[in-house]
This record gives sequence, structure tokens and C-alpha cells, in this order.
Amino acid sequence: MDSGGGESMDSVFDELYRKYHRDLFQFLFYMVKNREEAEDLVQEVYIRVMKSYRYFKGESTEKTWLFSIAKNVAIDHFRKQKNWRERIYDKFDWDRGGIKDAAPLPEDITIQNENVEVLFHCLGMCSTNHKLVIIMRYINDFSVMETAQALNWSESKVKTTQHRAIKALRGKMETYLKRRFA
Repeated sequence: MDSGGGESMDSVFDELYRKYHRDLFQFLFYMVKNREEAEDLVQEVYIRVMKSYRYFKGESTEKTWLFSIAKNVAIDHFRKQKNWRERIYDKFDWDRGGIKDAAPLPEDITIQNENVEVLFHCLGMCSTNHKLVIIMRYINDFSVMETAQALNWSESKVKTTQHRAIKALRGKMETYLKRRFA
């Protein structure tokens, strides 16, 4: 799909929607933990896509460009939400599209069904950067390179942040479980 004027904006939009809508919704849903807010944010992503598509230069893939817009939409949303942490603990049906086997978490934090809720709860307490990396890498199955492009980071920053994010998440889970079963 090139932006050289051969295609109408409608057909470009339709193709982006068809290819990425499910992944985009899933990404935003994991970030905000609320179906209605995720749907609103997906609409905001598409509004920004419509406004800025003519500036897309093909320096990254459309997928990583789209997700970099989604990342900015999510961060803008968090900036507007003073109390997002209180509302981030909504339940989620992990049976549909949870962590995929193709990119499993390291063995030491392998998720058992009964621990999914703990993981979900603790992910909500992670920093935005840690959440972005964990969701992109393990839930959306982005490669290190795709994650770096979408976040506009170096690959080494992605790897370092991923390592720190998993360590932080593991620590939060251990603390949470100790308190819960103390």
C-alpha cells in the first residue's frame, strides 16, 4: 500500500482497519483495562491516522507506525486520567487472546490460570513503559525490532526495558502474593 496518491483514503483506511483492528483493540484494552475506553481510543487512533497519513513516509512498517500512534493515544489518555490506577483493575477474560504460547513469558513467571488475575493486577501497577513493552512483546507478539520502531526506541532500550519490566512485574507479583496469603 503506497501513499503516492493511487489509493483513496477510504481504501487505505479500510485496509489498515482489516489488517490491524483486532491487534490494535487488544493492545489498547490491555493498556486501559476497559472495553468502552479501548473502543474510544481505537477511534482516536483512526482519527489521527486520517489526519496524518499523508505524512507517513514508509520509514517503518504501517503496523509499527499505527502502533506508535496507539502508544501516543494511550499515553495521552493516562495523562488525562488522574485516577486511572484505581480503574485499571477491571476483570478481563484472559481465555480469549491472553498470553500466546508463541512468545511465552520466561519460565520463572509462567502463568498458571489461577495466577492470571494476579499478573493482570500487578501489570496495572507497572510503569507505562514497562506495560508498553510487556504488552507489545508478549501479548501482541511484536518482535524486538517492531517494538523498537513502534516506541521509537533503540532495540537495546527495548531489551533493557523488557528485562527490567519482567523483573519489576515478578517483584510486584511476589509481594502481592505474600500479602494475599500472609
